[in-house]
Amino acid sequence: MVILQRLEGWVVRLVEVALVALLAGMVAMVFANVVLRYGFNSGLNISEEMSRYFFVWLTFTGAILAFRDHQHIGVETVVRLLCPKGRIFCVAASNLIILICALVLFWGTWRQHGINASMTAPVVGLSMIWVFGITYLTGAALALMAGVRLALALTGRVSAAEMARITGEYDDSEGRS
Repeated sequence: MVILQRLEGWVVRLVEVALVALLAGMVAMVFANVVLRYGFNSGLNISEEMSRYFFVWLTFTGAILAFRDHQHIGVETVVRLLCPKGRIFCVAASNLIILICALVLFWGTWRQHGINASMTAPVVGLSMIWVFGITYLTGAALALMAGVRLALALTGRVSAAEMARITGEYDDSEGRS
């Protein structure tokens, strides 16, 4: 179990570094383009296109970390009013729905793979599967996390701390590794 927690920590750090790099790349490209347009009456076409792609990757990758930390929108007020069994039912139901949606996302990307791989970006010439393929990672990661959460809920092994995170009663000052 400790090995899995360390592996998760490394993966999270790697994703966080990727997010920082994507955001820094976006900022640098947009800033350079603004300076070139207003200062020198020119610009970089590549920066407009790549900053859009970086934004897509940033959004879908950030969704993974947000889901991991229960940062997506939820109806915590209703869940707090329920008894423990009702809370577990809500956790199981919501994670089942998320699992289905994540699998549909992955499957849809798989079905569109050929089309996206055959199309190229107008300026950069990058295969569009490099842009839309991020949904493979997002779908797989969300499905894995939702599947684990669903299994924990169905076996009754949701910890009190995890339930507090789900219901918004978690004190963030305790920290999370």
